[in-house]
Amino acid sequence: MDIIEQVGAKLDLEEGTAVIEQVIRECYVAPGISTKNLARRVHLPVPVTVAVKKELMKKEILKQDRGVRCTVKGNILVEQELDFQGLNKTLYHKLISIEANWLDECQDVLAVLNQLFAERPQVDVQLDQSQCTAETSLRRAILCLKEHALIGKRILCIGDDDLVSISIGLLLKKLFPAKQRFRTVIHVMDIDCRFLQFISDFTEKEGLPITCIEHDMRYPLGKTYVASYDCFFTDPPYTLNGLGLFLARGIQALKSNQGRQIFLSFAHKSPEFMLEMNRLFVQMGLSIVATYPNFNSYVGAQMIANQSQMLILKTTAATHIADNWRTFYTDPIYTGELKQSERIYSCKHCGEKYRVGYTGRYKTIEQLKQEGCPNCNSSNGIFILKGKVTKKR
Repeated sequence: MDIIEQVGAKLDLEEGTAVIEQVIRECYVAPGISTKNLARRVHLPVPVTVAVKKELMKKEILKQDRGVRCTVKGNILVEQELDFQGLNKTLYHKLISIEANWLDECQDVLAVLNQLFAERPQVDVQLDQSQCTAETSLRRAILCLKEHALIGKRILCIGDDDLVSISIGLLLKKLFPAKQRFRTVIHVMDIDCRFLQFISDFTEKEGLPITCIEHDMRYPLGKTYVASYDCFFTDPPYTLNGLGLFLARGIQALKSNQGRQIFLSFAHKSPEFMLEMNRLFVQMGLSIVATYPNFNSYVGAQMIANQSQMLILKTTAATHIADNWRTFYTDPIYTGELKQSERIYSCKHCGEKYRVGYTGRYKTIEQLKQEGCPNCNSSNGIFILKGKVTKKR
């Protein structure tokens, strides 16, 4: 990896060293690629691509031989340092192709995920959790692969009730069918111990490179996790405070050089909210490189119309976080904290009324149904909505 840093230091590209790594990787997976096609694949002007190619040829990583390809030294770098040894190149090309239908190639993985998603813990609406579909979770993993942020990378999932970590792990196993150990590292940080245990149990069973860490994002990250990751995924609380906090913790976790990716899933919001969201990105020095409307699908999430967008952000030389994001965060971050709604339900059997909401004994209707009516000891959980009271903080 020193070679990549040396070339990066000499060329001082605005895109950072990640694009140099990508040039080498493209020459490995598509040996004999033309310089023009290489420039297209890495999104660089042809003259800049030529400059990178020449420097890597001086380092004996690339060679010009019926197109551009890796030398023996370059192949070793990609396979050992970047962890591409054992890659199913045919499958890899199919999955990153724009035209290919990745679902056709991943039906076996999706079948495992569908079964797993049917068994996952119930969402906690107090934490703004929503049940995304198995296909959505796998689509995020495929996107990570297409953005060259998966193989051999250190990946952080900030909150993972969507089981993206497992989708990434299963995708890795499919891409490297004979591989036993991966350099890819996947860490999950979540406040919800139910999902952490669920992910850990599956990880141990399948031998996936996933580690779960219990953490409340209101608290700063431990030093072990600061400046440690290549990218992170988050589907944060659907509030501006929640978004800002989760982004701030993620930025702290990313390695310091520019061009690190953030995969942000967030509800479609009003133009006014989106303006504030974009201001937040600018304040943090983040660049929006792609937006995918309706990328994520959910089950039973009527508040966001069962869909949300995916944004890919990248760090820049100007990326930073303000002091108020660096310490313990005390402001409300969840929708229920900012908009405290209470609903009145009555038991169908005895008519007893119960307040369900953020400040009540029963936080959710699911909790009330599970415990049953204490007045008549009914346990079949049939309650009728009678009214709603909302208070904004």
